[in-house]
Amino acid sequence: MGRSTADTLPDTAPDAEDVLVARRGRAAHLTLNRPRALNALTHAMVRRIDEALTAWEHDPEVETVVLTGAGDRGLCAGGDIRAIYEDARAGGTASADFWRDEYRLNARIARWSKPYVAVMDGIVMGGGVGISAHGNVRVVTEHSRVAMPETGIGFVPDVGGTYLLSRAPGELGTHLALTGTSVGAADALLVGLADHYVPSAELDVFLAELSHTPVREALARHAHQPLPPGELAAHRDWIDHCYSADTVEEIVDRLQATGVQEAKETAETLLTKSPTSLKVTLAAMRRARELATLEEVLAQEYRVSCAALTSPDLVEGIRAQVIDKDREPRWTPGVLGEVTEETVERFFGTEGGRQALFTAGG
Repeated sequence: MGRSTADTLPDTAPDAEDVLVARRGRAAHLTLNRPRALNALTHAMVRRIDEALTAWEHDPEVETVVLTGAGDRGLCAGGDIRAIYEDARAGGTASADFWRDEYRLNARIARWSKPYVAVMDGIVMGGGVGISAHGNVRVVTEHSRVAMPETGIGFVPDVGGTYLLSRAPGELGTHLALTGTSVGAADALLVGLADHYVPSAELDVFLAELSHTPVREALARHAHQPLPPGELAAHRDWIDHCYSADTVEEIVDRLQATGVQEAKETAETLLTKSPTSLKVTLAAMRRARELATLEEVLAQEYRVSCAALTSPDLVEGIRAQVIDKDREPRWTPGVLGEVTEETVERFFGTEGGRQALFTAGG
């Protein structure tokens, strides 16, 4: 087979093996390799992926890039939020630096000219969505659970999540962004987070064929359509009605007034999330709809994410969900009515040059 470009990629970080890089015939493979951490992304992993894409971009022997996750639990649970927690507590810049490179990678994946096959098997959350759902060949299985659960930790959907969800049919994306609900294969296809369903039992054969077969032909043999409708399709009427409201308070009121048990339970779920995150997320989603490109939305998300580092809810949310695991966050402020328009606007400010995620050169 000869020596591939992957074999010559330098180990630029001590934990470079957190991303395994390999060539199998005409396919180049990226495997996220932190299974004990559900393949959570670190800054070094983002750099490693970007470095590999640089090597493969103009390599005529690489026709397809394949992204998978090690272990049997999922592709990627998101970013390393323990590191973000420590950085936010210390008032550092490591998280902002990480997000800058991560979001630029998300945009690069979206522009990738060759087939980029993201295998979204198992859990795919947050940053895992960012490195998969912007690809041009997104594969889900019966085990897929895809989510942007940021409002539960005092954060706001990022990695282009507000771009993807704001373009989902009706108000389905707004529902997913505010609640952080995870969806299975059928609903991921419905809202535009995935393209193809391949049963997990066929994944190994499908991936093996990519070493010698064009993606289109392999998909024709292994992708199965259609799937039975998922949960979102069954609840579309009340979701579209309730989430078309202009404020989070009105959304909650409509959910409680529908008389539908699932809608009432959704209202109760929303009231457990960070009130500030909910209001900022709704504003981010509405604004994302009006922005033409993924890059513009990522630049907005970068401003919002950096602002969240100085918000008390991010540290408190991670503490409650991940550090102490008491599941009892004490949000500041604690109710929706106390989150002012001025507070929300602060997340979209441009102070400190945070808006310069993308330069004129790319």
